[in-house]
Amino acid sequence: MHLTKDEERILEGEYGESLRMMMSILVKIGEIYNADRLIPIASAQISGVSYNTIGDHGLHFLRSLRGVKVKVPTTLNPLAFDKRYVDLLKVSEEMLEKQGKIIKAYVNMGIRPTATCTPYYFDNIPKFGQHIAWAESSAVIYANSIIGARTNREGAVTALAAAIIGKAPNYGLHLEEERKATHIVALDFEPKGEEYPLVGLAIGERISGIPYLRITGDEDDFKLMGAAMAASGSIPMYHVEGYTPEYRNALNDDVERIFIERDELDYFREEIDVELIAIGCPHVSAVELRRIAEFVKNKKKKKDIELWVFAAKSVRQRFSEWVRIIEDFGAKVMEDTCVVVSNAGRLYRRIGTTSGKAAFYLSKEKFGGCEVVVKDLYTLLRSVVE
Repeated sequence: MHLTKDEERILEGEYGESLRMMMSILVKIGEIYNADRLIPIASAQISGVSYNTIGDHGLHFLRSLRGVKVKVPTTLNPLAFDKRYVDLLKVSEEMLEKQGKIIKAYVNMGIRPTATCTPYYFDNIPKFGQHIAWAESSAVIYANSIIGARTNREGAVTALAAAIIGKAPNYGLHLEEERKATHIVALDFEPKGEEYPLVGLAIGERISGIPYLRITGDEDDFKLMGAAMAASGSIPMYHVEGYTPEYRNALNDDVERIFIERDELDYFREEIDVELIAIGCPHVSAVELRRIAEFVKNKKKKKDIELWVFAAKSVRQRFSEWVRIIEDFGAKVMEDTCVVVSNAGRLYRRIGTTSGKAAFYLSKEKFGGCEVVVKDLYTLLRSVVE
């Protein structure tokens, strides 16, 4: 891999050990994937923020990086709690202290403590064709597929290294030829409601590559679908005919075809008696927040079911009137955290959600091993209204 003279000096340690370590990470990744060089990036999004996921080892690593600053606008993923609800979320003193140290370490590097998996709404908005280095799986697939920015699915450490150096290895989805579809996915039905995230789960379990679909839907439908396929199958990008920016150039002759039937979606759709309804994985858009507020306005909430809505702080602040309506109903609109990385999966055993991604992770023992059902937004809201 070709390095400039300045990049070589960083790698040789002339600018300090922390920068040398960050450059060595990028160079090693570049060598593994046969990158020809490092390319400038416009922004970074860092995962590995919640103490529930990175623990003491992650905290120690962050605190070992002394005197470094990021070179590009950089934002953070959700953390372990909303500080207004530490009692409700059963946040321990140790968790409170160590989560604070994690955030401080990132802020000292010049990173914005946005704590959202949807930075693309207001906090970190890439443009079509820009090279970025993002680590949050749902944000990666959104940026590649809906915006048309270019990022590989970075790990927490590689995204941080790219942010500090201001560059990323030039391989994978940074390259035009690597962004083409590998599979055409045909459905025997037109998705609706909760079926978008379930389609995403099914695709993620069936293929490794970049799917191409001929379906209709809106931005929120495709956001949930993409987040689910990124969770169940590590898929970093998809194409929807007539919708995603690069679909016209996505197909070539070497494309595998798969077929998904509606009954393949039944796994997460069985009826269960839920204790918590969690909406916002990824964090809700302004449209989703408005729909929730309009539905629950002047209604009464059932006492035996909790409703938690997860939003970016920027969305929550901009649309405070909708937040007030939802909270007057008796629900919680949380910021800075999400149903997966918080303690929600340990506090509730039966959870309803619009999110295939949340269903995938919450059913795992690490995040609580819950019973999870995926339903569309209005089915879930009807179940919590008296």
